[in-house]
Amino acid sequence: MKKIGILHGKERSFPEAFVARVNSKNVKGVHAEPTVVDELMQGEPSPYAVMIDRISQDVPFYRAYLKNAALNGTAVLNNPFWWSADEKFFNNCLSTKVGVPVPRTILLPSKEMPPDTSGQSFSNLKYPLDWEKMIDYLGGFPLFMKPHSGGGWKSVYKIENFDEFFRDYNETNTLVMMLQEAIDFDAYFRCYCLGGKYVRIMDYEPRNPHHLRYVADHKVSKELRAQMHDYVLKLNHALGYDFNTVEFAIRDGIPYAIDFCNPAPDADIASVGEENFEWVVENAANMAIEKALAHKAGANNLTWGSYVGGAVNGLIPSMPVAEKAEPAAKKATHKASKAKK
Repeated sequence: MKKIGILHGKERSFPEAFVARVNSKNVKGVHAEPTVVDELMQGEPSPYAVMIDRISQDVPFYRAYLKNAALNGTAVLNNPFWWSADEKFFNNCLSTKVGVPVPRTILLPSKEMPPDTSGQSFSNLKYPLDWEKMIDYLGGFPLFMKPHSGGGWKSVYKIENFDEFFRDYNETNTLVMMLQEAIDFDAYFRCYCLGGKYVRIMDYEPRNPHHLRYVADHKVSKELRAQMHDYVLKLNHALGYDFNTVEFAIRDGIPYAIDFCNPAPDADIASVGEENFEWVVENAANMAIEKALAHKAGANNLTWGSYVGGAVNGLIPSMPVAEKAEPAAKKATHKASKAKK
């Protein structure tokens, strides 16, 4: 029997519907259930061929449990080793290598020194930093400041001037923050990607109250939707995520990837709506069944993206020369349009 487990926290609508959907398909030799975490002995295998992780980002014990399970052959979705190493600033850097437009971004050192460090710990860091140079690189105010890791719209600031920047930066304590160009968007989309092939492009309005964010209908071309579809696959193939969402802000016809490190994205029916919920449940079930049927006992059944896979062979992600020139040309066009205004 190939068992599929789903490890989750307080959420209920998606995990329960997922388990019911997998079992309703009556695939011979495949069964789904909520994961049962027993006493954890080092090096001992898990009874699950496949496990979907919805909670280990908040529970370090679960992350350790999943790494042990993966070491013993469980196909953990998403790869817990990569998830532990990944963060948003790196994702932005990677996107510049694979040809997906992103807002210009700068990484800021934490405002306060981390525990067990002193001024001597930062002897390699230039001081003071050239704030005006960084703001000029980003194109000036307004800007967004957000943590370089994590999610859920926590500690996110919109900054209109230097006074607001220093005021808000002073509140961030030991968080490492990103300072990012604000994309004044015409339309916004949130896109599910499952199994590296199932893509759902959802009209989204982040300025609405949370329960109304999926109540949107953006009038964009089929070509733009197709481009977003390709970008979603390109990013997730590079990162190696089996279950993720990518957000795009559309400015002057260009989709900028804003947030694409969401390995446990919201899938609650109350927020995503019935149609999107049905799509996620159905395709997550299909993905998990495919993984279970392809599972090889005792083997490494994790998904590793092209960045990690290529690194094994000494390769750095890159895009074709023609694609490298395109973002720069588009940036110049945007600057020219701003100058006219």
